[in-house]
Amino acid sequence: MKVMGIVNVTPDSFSDGGEFLDHERAIEHGMELARVGADMLDIGGESTRPGAEPVPVEEELRRVITVVEGLSGVVPVSIDTTKAEVARAAIDAGAVMVNDVTALRGDPAMAGLCAETGVEVVIMHMLGTPRTMQDDPRYGNVVDEVQEFLAVQAGVAEAAGIAREKLWIDPGIGFGKTVEHNLRLLRATDRFARMNIPVLVGASRKGFIGKLDRDAPESERLGGTIAACLAARAGGAAMVRVHDVREVVQALRVASAIESV
Repeated sequence: MKVMGIVNVTPDSFSDGGEFLDHERAIEHGMELARVGADMLDIGGESTRPGAEPVPVEEELRRVITVVEGLSGVVPVSIDTTKAEVARAAIDAGAVMVNDVTALRGDPAMAGLCAETGVEVVIMHMLGTPRTMQDDPRYGNVVDEVQEFLAVQAGVAEAAGIAREKLWIDPGIGFGKTVEHNLRLLRATDRFARMNIPVLVGASRKGFIGKLDRDAPESERLGGTIAACLAARAGGAAMVRVHDVREVVQALRVASAIESV
């Protein structure tokens, strides 16, 4: 399993907002994540935490492009954005993946750009928008509905000219889901894996972990993050997206060693 390290160049991300807003610090952080085992870095300049407000294109570009340039020669880089203009600039700066939480629905130019440039693309499920997604999310059957959405959007991506082998799917842990929804999706990772598109799971420090542990703050959710990553691995996920790269890499190595004895 691969590990994607998170580099948030934002003042308001839910867990590490403001820590790496300075370009030099963000680059140093990304290099450290690569040193301790990150296979890829996901760089974002717009928070997608619940209630987050949109960021103007110019500001998002200012936040991320220097960081993409500084890290793309060190380790493969993903750009976490919903805007085609930002994605294009990041690809020009060396990014090889677009991680779009709107699953190509946010910007009509995004699918064509990804097809034209041949980058890898993450299709993620989100109910509503970051501003509204946690306003009483409801599903008939969360696993069925998320799986259907991912299948439909993967088809949309292919119809736009994005090669199937360039696609990833992400069930969107924490994006318009209750604690129970998140747990059901993690338990059903094997169903998503059987869609024959690599699965990316991003449960790192998410709110459901805190709710399961007496409202533990983000800084005290490492144990739950590792548990979620191991569950995703057991279900066949191909990559996890995490803040705590060193610890998750270690947990995955131990799990792999136990299985190989």
